[in-house]
Amino acid sequence: MLIISIPDLSSIDDAARELIDTLPDKRIFAFYGEMGAGKTTLIKALCRVLQVTDVTSSPSFGLIYEYRTRGNDSIYHFDFYRIEHLEEAYDIGYEEYIDSGQYCFIEWPDKVASLLPPETVNVNLQIVGNNERTMEVEV
Repeated sequence: MLIISIPDLSSIDDAARELIDTLPDKRIFAFYGEMGAGKTTLIKALCRVLQVTDVTSSPSFGLIYEYRTRGNDSIYHFDFYRIEHLEEAYDIGYEEYIDSGQYCFIEWPDKVASLLPPETVNVNLQIVGNNERTMEVEV
């Protein structure tokens, strides 16, 4: 298990870079943590590190956003907080995104746990203090 400390918001890009640099061949990341733990904020930092040119935000109402990088690659950001049935993931073409070979960042992955492939990297964000977080990464 890899543990990455995020002492405050100003260091979140460094933590995102460490995650990407440590796991250069991984593309599917599932983010766990309570509401307010910083999942969306971390995904925004990952998008900055990966040079996304689009505006990033939480796809809570649309389930998925696609971002483009400077290299014209796609990054897919899922937020399954509001999903009620597994079929909703199938309806948006979840499998095509996951099988695309592009980065896939998944918030609230417990809602689609049976659909996550074995190579998924599990990232558990925990609140340690006011602005401090710990990222526990399981490969």
